Amino acid sequence: MAFAGVEETESEGIARALRRKDSEFIGRLVARYHYRLLRYLVYVTGRRERAEDLVQETWLRVLERSGQFDGRLRFEPWLFSIARHLAIDDSRRRQAVPESAADGEMAASDSVSPFVAAARNEDALRVAGALGELEPIYREALLLRFQEELSLEEIGRVVGAGVSTVSSRIQRGLGILRSSMKGENDAR
Repeated sequence: MAFAGVEETESEGIARALRRKDSEFIGRLVARYHYRLLRYLVYVTGRRERAEDLVQETWLRVLERSGQFDGRLRFEPWLFSIARHLAIDDSRRRQAVPESAADGEMAASDSVSPFVAAARNEDALRVAGALGELEPIYREALLLRFQEELSLEEIGRVVGAGVSTVSSRIQRGLGILRSSMKGENDAR
């Protein structure tokens, strides 16, 4: 897209459309990122119903803060950062619920994630199960890197950590996954 003789990047185009509150463009943006955002939030929250609510809240926040995205950096890290902060806030609010009620809620609503549901072979199911067992900081780093294909710098912006910390979390998460998968293979 050309603008006054200068080529506009995709991120700059998104920023311009958000500032204009271009409803048609925003609709296409929502459609483009809906599944990725939902998949990420399902893994972060562990609950599809809550993830669906947070997806909606994320888009509302994007619209509220549309002037804050200037298009100098890619849109995805900004979007996932908003979603992450909403999920953290939601988790903090829900911690006030007594554990017995929260456990019952999880058991009743705990469903197979979109990743696991889509996976048809045994290896994919085992990886998904092992991912679910990872500590959240490692799971999040792996999902953002390998599922969402964000760079280490972008992941750092999403999670508020340095590149070396992100790299360490990815390496540690992969190591734990390898050990977990090896342990399953040894048990067979």
